[in-house]
Amino acid sequence: MLAKRIIPCLDIKDGRTVKGVNFIELRDAGDPVEQAKIYSDQGADELIFLDISATNEKRKTLHDLVLQVAARLNIPFTVGGGITRCEDVSSLLECGADKVSINSAAVRKPELIDELARSFGSQCITVAIDARKTDNGWKVHLNGGRVPTELNLFDWAKEVAARGAGEILFTSMDHDGTKSGFANKTLARLSSMLTIPIIASGGAGKKEHFRDVFKIGKADAALAASIFHYNEIAIPDLKSFLKNKNISVRTTT
Repeated sequence: MLAKRIIPCLDIKDGRTVKGVNFIELRDAGDPVEQAKIYSDQGADELIFLDISATNEKRKTLHDLVLQVAARLNIPFTVGGGITRCEDVSSLLECGADKVSINSAAVRKPELIDELARSFGSQCITVAIDARKTDNGWKVHLNGGRVPTELNLFDWAKEVAARGAGEILFTSMDHDGTKSGFANKTLARLSSMLTIPIIASGGAGKKEHFRDVFKIGKADAALAASIFHYNEIAIPDLKSFLKNKNISVRTTT
């Protein structure tokens, strides 16, 4: 059995880590460079850095900050925000990223997924999907959750996988920042449909939520932000808890 991954996420705005609820009411959560080092030392399996306003502000990711964060890490590092072409990916990989995450650009130009997978390998390409449940099912949102679409989550996830994405980062906007648990029923459906890994995001509030997202939601990895940023749960303690629940995790050394 593959070990489940625990992934802290740094949502970046104006060079600082921020966190909100349901994608709004953002508040400062610290210095991303220092946080990255702490998470790496604590035994996080990966780190995800998302420049959450890059697309909406029509600019590229903060490369200098990516360089600084990468220099402090010894774990895989995924970067997203403002990526629209192969040159953007090349630049981020040169700055120290191991993988990239694309979201809005993939919806607007789906063939970008194929292009990036061919150029850099599927293992390098994560497609992030932000979605909210509506009366007409789960609908994909763009630009950091600001722009709703009529695109169905499950249809889009299947297309993303078919086009060559290496994994999907699914964030339930309804659960984001609520600390009420992950969208496990939806995650389990995604997992049953697809053969690529699913990273669960949105709703982590206590250790039991991670147990449930792996056992019920069938996720391959779980991402969280505020509970790690504000020292509510320590990664070594979380991994010890999961191991005691017979969930395979990489042990912290």
